[in-house]
Amino acid sequence: MSRFLGEIRQLGYVVNDIEAAMKYWSETLGVGPWFYNPKVPIENYQYAGESYQPHNSVALANSGFVQVELIQVRNDVPSMYRDFLRAGRTGLQHVAYWTTDYDADLQRLLAQGFKPLMSGEVGKNGRFIYFDTEYHPGTVIELSEVMGSKGKMFDLIRAASQDWDGQNPVRPFPDLNTL
Repeated sequence: MSRFLGEIRQLGYVVNDIEAAMKYWSETLGVGPWFYNPKVPIENYQYAGESYQPHNSVALANSGFVQVELIQVRNDVPSMYRDFLRAGRTGLQHVAYWTTDYDADLQRLLAQGFKPLMSGEVGKNGRFIYFDTEYHPGTVIELSEVMGSKGKMFDLIRAASQDWDGQNPVRPFPDLNTL
């Protein structure tokens, strides 16, 4: 457990082929089911202080308490994911800490000297921010707000993984507007 942020709740992997990655994780590692969104609805996205419209495909599943995120970049918008790929890497890109008090935790991290690089929102109360902390591959830190519909979706994904029998390994993302 991090003495600054609590437990790591998500491991984020940047992949070149998300369908192949979901297949590997479910068939070889037994992790699933995967909740897949071919185009995540990211609002208010910024990278290095500039606004962009990213197109990322994302799949989420849990292995016990930890959520695994697979990310495939679908356009050339500046992002930490694109930077990771351009550096010749794939695999673990970030670890995420979840919060229900985003503003307070963000202020605490900024006061400790953390430098924001990428941010946005997925659903109401679904803000996220990535800090410039890649001192070696896989060490980018994300602070992710898990309130509202995004928090409910994460609960649903974790519940689906419990006693998963391998059936229906890929499922659509729930509609955040209905959660």
